[in-house]
Amino acid sequence: MILYKTEEEIELIKQSANILSQVHGEVAKHVAEGVTTLKLDSVAEEFIRDNGGSPSFKGYNGFKHSLCISLNSAVVHGIPSKYALQSGDVVSIDCGVFFQGFHSDSAYTHAVGEVAPEVSELLRRTKESLYKGIELAVVGSRIGDIGFAIQSHVEQYGYGVVRELVGHGLGRSLHEGPEVPNYGKRGQGMKLQEGLVIAIEPMVNLGSRHVVQENDGWTIRTRDKKPSAHFEHTIVVRKGKAEILTTFDYIDKALN
Repeated sequence: MILYKTEEEIELIKQSANILSQVHGEVAKHVAEGVTTLKLDSVAEEFIRDNGGSPSFKGYNGFKHSLCISLNSAVVHGIPSKYALQSGDVVSIDCGVFFQGFHSDSAYTHAVGEVAPEVSELLRRTKESLYKGIELAVVGSRIGDIGFAIQSHVEQYGYGVVRELVGHGLGRSLHEGPEVPNYGKRGQGMKLQEGLVIAIEPMVNLGSRHVVQENDGWTIRTRDKKPSAHFEHTIVVRKGKAEILTTFDYIDKALN
């Protein structure tokens, strides 16, 4: 079901998204060699709860943590653990916040220490593709326009776009309609209307697009075990220009 949001509802999602963006900034301060992914998870949960929210992911279909933390060849849905980050790792942090009855959702992929140049380039191009997709999330465009913008940007560099996992609508539920693929054809799919809140989230692999699920029942990994990147914003479809509700500004401040 497609649930368009009123301006009052969008304002509440903005408040959720502001907490979420700050969470990412707090976590970014701790992304360093020797830090365990469980530590990152605890930092996130403490900040969310201290600010009156609750973690969207914790308890979702039995998931036990506040963050999905996906390392290197893991694409998404990685489980926090006692693993200590090492130089050369890439770590995707995916987080959701539930606040005042509404969810927000955002993801960012970090480089730990010195990573290979081709991996650094993968992160840069995937992040670029997120904003290419957002540019098309305007009234009158179609879902396929967003996917085409993302796919065409990253495939020119030889990367693989994951097909099995997609962006989504969100609001009172973490996952609502419509699905927002990171691939597609221009002019196809649902026409976008004012007040549609969606999470756009390119998942892009250094190698092929193919993925497998780990035995833990959650982690999705590249089949060829090459690195993957994941960036995500919660946005509102508007006339002329999409409104981005989450921000990476707190991450940038932490990293700089």
